[in-house]
This record gives sequence, C-alpha cells and structure tokens, in this order.
Amino acid sequence: MKQAAAVSETAQQAAHLRLVSDRAAGDASGIKLSGVSKTYRTRDGDVPSLRPLDFHINDGEFFVVVGPSGCGKSTLLKLISGLLPPTSGEVLVEGENVTKPHGNVGIVFQNALLLPWRNILNNVMLPIDMKRLARQHYLDRAKALLKLVGLEGFERKLPWQLSGGMQQRASICRALVHDPKIMLMDEPFGALDALTRERMNVELMRIQRETRKTVLLITHSIPEAVFLADRVLVMTERPGAIAAIYDVPLPRPRSLDVMADPVFTELVQRIRKHFFSQGALD
Repeated sequence: MKQAAAVSETAQQAAHLRLVSDRAAGDASGIKLSGVSKTYRTRDGDVPSLRPLDFHINDGEFFVVVGPSGCGKSTLLKLISGLLPPTSGEVLVEGENVTKPHGNVGIVFQNALLLPWRNILNNVMLPIDMKRLARQHYLDRAKALLKLVGLEGFERKLPWQLSGGMQQRASICRALVHDPKIMLMDEPFGALDALTRERMNVELMRIQRETRKTVLLITHSIPEAVFLADRVLVMTERPGAIAAIYDVPLPRPRSLDVMADPVFTELVQRIRKHFFSQGALD
C-alpha cells in the first residue's frame, strides 16, 4: 500500500510539473527559443553546431542541459546571453528578442576566473564597476551574497588564498551581484573534486531557492542534472538537437539521500540510454 501511495504521489507531482510547463509555454516570462539554430562560418566551410531548437524555460525554474561534448551546449548558453547571434530563429528573454548582450543574466563558467590582483569582495563587485553602477548601492548586496555562500570574513582575501570550491562560490556571487533574473552556468563544477562538487550542488540549490532565480545549467553529469533540475533537456550529438525533455518529479528541498530514491535512479538510467545508443557521453 505504501509503495502504491508513493507511486501515486510521484505521478501527481509529475502531472503538476507538466501542467506548470504547459501554462508557462504561452507566457512571456522566462526564456523561449523558437527555431533557434547556429552554424559557424569558417574558411573550410560551414560547421553546423545546433539544429533548430524549440523550448521554453519557466520563470524561476532550475533547467539543466546534458549532452555529449561538442553538441552545442555552450553555444546554446551564449545564444541566450546574447554573446552570439543565432543563424535562424529567435531567443526571447522576458518577452524581449535577444539581439545583443543584455543585463538580465549572470554567467558562471567552469573555472572561477577571478582576477588575481583583486580581493574577493572586489572580484564580486567587478560587474558593478564594469557597468559603472552606483558602487555603494551594491556593496551591501555583495557582502550579503558572500555571507549567503559562507564566505563572510574572506572579503579581503586574494583568490589564491581560497580553495577551488570557495573561489567558485565567489564567482556565483559575482554573477548575482547586479541582481539578474537569470543565471547561466556552463559546467560550473567540472573542475572540482567529487566531494566538493556534491557540496556545491547542495549549496547551489539552496542559493537558487533563496534567490528565486531562473537557472540554466550545463553539465556532462547525468546524476548532477537529475539531482539539481526541475527539468532536464537531453541533447544529441553535434549538430545538437533535442533528444528529450524530462520532468524531475522529486520533491524539494533535496538532500544527497535522494540519489538512493528509485525515481532518481530510474530517471538517470533513462537519460543514460540516450547516450548508450549514440556512443559515449564524452
């Protein structure tokens, strides 16, 4: 009886997530891609990176993209941020067509990329300085973010005095300091050891829950994708296309114990089968 009730509850959660997704699809909020493709022009000819993509990321959603190396995941992130123009189709953020870099996103890369000559607080404040915003107005926010991620007291330290995980937490603060609605993350924990990576996953979920940001995260790790996401988009090999989009019907907040849940393991296996049929993930 307990197992049947658990299955029923899981089905209800999945139905609810689908309903939310369906409603948001007609909404101007969040991120919407319509027929978006990308082909790089080179001396040796055209190199297709992304086939036409159509999907919507809901406002406040934790959306994770997983796929093999070279399938266009990072290109997708650059298209949404406005760093690259699409070859076809349009990218909408909050109903606005993205034609150039815009201020409504914060980006976190695989490496922290902190400037070695600036202390941690000044590294976090870098977007404010570059945008020439009122520094004093954002200084308290920068300090509050450092406190949020457990770096209070490290404001005056230089990057080399912090561990890799601490540096990456500082880079998350830097992405959030100008209060963007959207956080784009390109393999943010790929360079960390396994234990630090797990801690950072838990930390990231907490930050997203408390800040209510829309998060698009790219990863090669299928368990990481399922652990973090509300939905997981699975991409094919290059030129990248959508193989599937899966709801993750696991309740929040989540702890690492959820990885032993049969729903978690079953979904990881379903996603992994996409890559076994294509070849290796990396």
